[in-house]
Amino acid sequence: MTVTPQKTQELCAEFGKTQNDCGSPETQVAILTERINHLTEHLKVHKKDFSTRRGLLRMVGQRRRLLNYMKDHREPEAYKTLLNRLSLRK
Repeated sequence: MTVTPQKTQELCAEFGKTQNDCGSPETQVAILTERINHLTEHLKVHKKDFSTRRGLLRMVGQRRRLLNYMKDHREPEAYKTLLNRLSLRK
């Protein structure tokens, strides 16, 4: 099962500036991280699912671009805080 709308709303509330803020880079990175974690578990079971692997790599690239935007155009401290909260490594 993919990320449910309820889980998306929880992530928006937790990482967004307001309750319904789903467009900020912090929120988008959190949602992408949740989807990436789900697909990673799926690919551990279904090793030959190459179309899912391609989608996973696209999501990882999108998350990387959002994180680079945050690092360059937002406060670097918010970038570091987000990495720690999501347990991501640079």
